[in-house]
Amino acid sequence: TDSVLHLAFQEFLRSEYSEENILFWLACEDYKKIKNTSEMIITANRIYSEFVQVEAPRQINIDCGTRANITKNISEPNLNSFDTAQKLIFSLMARDCYPRFLKSEIYQSILRKWFDVK
Repeated sequence: TDSVLHLAFQEFLRSEYSEENILFWLACEDYKKIKNTSEMIITANRIYSEFVQVEAPRQINIDCGTRANITKNISEPNLNSFDTAQKLIFSLMARDCYPRFLKSEIYQSILRKWFDVK
């Protein structure tokens, strides 16, 4: 059931043109599990170029101070490089996107399937 809700939330974000938020958050979760330094550097740079840098293809909505701090430290990334940005994006989703998701037709149809089955 968690994966169904996860996919539904991702689909909802896609419909609102804000799918980059969940994709960034998930990329950060995977990033924090990396044990190999060279893999960490490659992945940090991929996350940075895909989500963080100005004009990134899936640029996330974070404040310029957080973006500047990541940019300054991207040449020497560590497992906490994206923590501040990840917390900001989580809080944005929790405050803004998730309440709308709970009212959405996508979510309501899942509830109907789960609870109206006779």
